[in-house]
Amino acid sequence: MKAIVQIGLKPGVLDPQGRAIARSLSDLGFEEVTAARQGKVIELDLTGEDAGTAEQRVTEMCEKLLANTVIESYSVKIES
Repeated sequence: MKAIVQIGLKPGVLDPQGRAIARSLSDLGFEEVTAARQGKVIELDLTGEDAGTAEQRVTEMCEKLLANTVIESYSVKIES
């Protein structure tokens, strides 16, 4: 079983990397890009067969280590 965790900054939190990405894309001629937000994806290989338990455990991992919940939000997707 695999868990995909997407982590990004919460709305309202400044994202200097996202601003740099948007500015650089504009400088390269991609004027349609008006803003960008940068985040991270973590893939976890898990043992077990119960997707509900896996999602609960990965949520605990996010709360304790993977995400800074003060400034970041996250989503968890479990794949068989």
